[in-house]
Amino acid sequence: MNPIIALVGNPNCGKTSLFNALTGLRQKTGNFPGVTVDRKSGTMRLDSQTDVRIVDLPGTYSLYPKSPDEQVVLDVLANPQSPDYPNVTVVVADASNLKRNLLLFSQVVDLGFHTILALNMVDVAEAHGLELDDELLSERLGVPVVFINAKSGEGLDNLRFAIKGELLEHAERPKPTYPLTRISRDFIEEVKDKFRIDNDYLALLMAGQSQKLRFLSQEHKGQLEDISLRHRFEQTDFQAKETMDRYALLGKIAEESVRPKNNVRPKTLTRQLDRILLHPVWGYLAFFLILLLIFNSIFSLAEYPMDWIEAGVAALSDWVKSVLPEGLLTSMLTDGLIAGIGGVVVFIPQIAFLFTFISLLEESGYMARVMVLMDKLMRKVGLNGRSVVPLISGVACAVPAIMSARTIQSRKDRLITIMVTPLVSCSARLPIFTVMIGLVVPEKTVYGIFNYQGLALMGFYLMGFVSALVSAWVMKKILKVKDRSFFVMEMPVFQLPRFNHVALTVWNAVRAFVMEAGKVIVAVSIILWVLASYGPGDSFEKVEQQVRTEQPSLPEEDLKNEIASAQLEASYAGRFGHFIEPVIRPLGYDWKIGIALLTSFAAREVFVGTMSTIYSLGGDDDTDTVRNKMRTEINPETGGPRFTPAVAFSLLVFYVFAMMCMSTLATTYRETKSWWYPFIQFTYMTGLAYVAAFVTYQVMV
Repeated sequence: MNPIIALVGNPNCGKTSLFNALTGLRQKTGNFPGVTVDRKSGTMRLDSQTDVRIVDLPGTYSLYPKSPDEQVVLDVLANPQSPDYPNVTVVVADASNLKRNLLLFSQVVDLGFHTILALNMVDVAEAHGLELDDELLSERLGVPVVFINAKSGEGLDNLRFAIKGELLEHAERPKPTYPLTRISRDFIEEVKDKFRIDNDYLALLMAGQSQKLRFLSQEHKGQLEDISLRHRFEQTDFQAKETMDRYALLGKIAEESVRPKNNVRPKTLTRQLDRILLHPVWGYLAFFLILLLIFNSIFSLAEYPMDWIEAGVAALSDWVKSVLPEGLLTSMLTDGLIAGIGGVVVFIPQIAFLFTFISLLEESGYMARVMVLMDKLMRKVGLNGRSVVPLISGVACAVPAIMSARTIQSRKDRLITIMVTPLVSCSARLPIFTVMIGLVVPEKTVYGIFNYQGLALMGFYLMGFVSALVSAWVMKKILKVKDRSFFVMEMPVFQLPRFNHVALTVWNAVRAFVMEAGKVIVAVSIILWVLASYGPGDSFEKVEQQVRTEQPSLPEEDLKNEIASAQLEASYAGRFGHFIEPVIRPLGYDWKIGIALLTSFAAREVFVGTMSTIYSLGGDDDTDTVRNKMRTEINPETGGPRFTPAVAFSLLVFYVFAMMCMSTLATTYRETKSWWYPFIQFTYMTGLAYVAAFVTYQVMV
């Protein structure tokens, strides 16, 4: 069995970058036993004969967990029976903020692990005017100290050499850093004897954190509580005293080992930018302008590649029809499959640009500033700064965004964040937004810079974000959970994005969007084609005869289109659309839109694919794209366009609020362990969508 090397460290210390550098493509993800927090593990070649398994543990500030992901670190390091229990721990520390990072390091050392201190971001520390003495630090801490740069790979060979040394049989374990002289030896020895452990600090952690340790049975938890009561061990008092003592001790070591050059700290670009980006006025203005630039670019930059893709899809459909004989198979391939998939693939450029901008903001360090800036606003509605991560991540996809709420310490804040995150408009809504906005919003610019379509798109994204905040405020009043929350955020320095990471993020996001959407779209498109291509009994023959009788003088091509439209209306899909039409007519929708609404409850992006399939079967010119077909659609009751501004904005508002994603509901269940919360989520969001769309249409009509 390969030795296990655990990477431990504070959030934003570069631990995950180190993991990626050490393991390369030899990685896999899963869940830690008994919990839903992601486990990252991978294989590293130590030498020609030895492979080791690297486990990337979640970021934490200490071994006293306050959130589910921090809990994982304690569950692994305090349980020798854990499948991830390490032979060696590598504590990754931010060299520019060593004192704070050493708290976790000292606790890990006191558990008796072979430990290596990997000082990352040494270049950042030097840019801050700091000098590091690694030899003195190693001597004072009693462990190997290695300088690394997780981004560039500098120092990784030295780290591998240090790991190999710690794996040798004769390697000595470091001495404890914190003397437990204030704790009764009888108390410690009783815990050690009872549970057959040989480490003093582990005995204290088990006694003080017994209710949080998942690997302990209820019987063992009760026994630990009894021992603590008999010896009058107060965990809260001990934890506070221990933390202060450790900081006092480690602070001296940090001061000796890390010194300012010439006792002067230079002004850095990060400090200068933070004066603006964290300002209570200019910070929000800068964030608003950045968002405006992003949404404006989504329309302007993606226009040409979208046109090329549309032309390619239309050409492919025409080629298939020219090669294959006319019949059901050809119709299914062109009017069902190609039309449905093409209606989503065309939006790949916009998805790619959206993820590119989000990744650039994360890589540069700006997203951490947004979290700090928004903390005060978040608290007023019942959340905190950490809720910004799921809310901003929700712009990409609600599923990982909801999962990222695990880092929120307060159970109440975490639950509210999960419940409101789907209101933030995700990438699956983007195709719907761009189609509808393109139909009714003119392509004009403001001051020659910002176009109306980009402003409208930003407006709907802001509508979703504001509705999430308002919903959070309402839930704050409803949920009666006495649970105080704290927000601690280590802000990284500003840095140039790693463009290979940005490219990988965009590739994975687009691939996931296309593949996940593709599975649903293929299934829905084929089912919809069947339902729209057949009707009960001889209904198709009857409507064809009726059209030929009523309009005998029409040219043959126009007659075929009229027959196809009439048969679509008489099909199973058309009849079902007419069945639900009375419910959706107050929103301005007809039976065709109704079919698309129902199919998109599986996944929002299916709406555009469904409309593509419906209009392909409707008998229009096959070379037209879905946007052109929707633009020329006529309302038979008014003789005007079907998609008026009132109808388009009603649909836009409906999709801002509607809960149309089975994967999101399943993730909510997974994170809350109850179907009650997904039910509430679906009910309140769908109800809100209907009411908002109704008001929008009735006001604008």
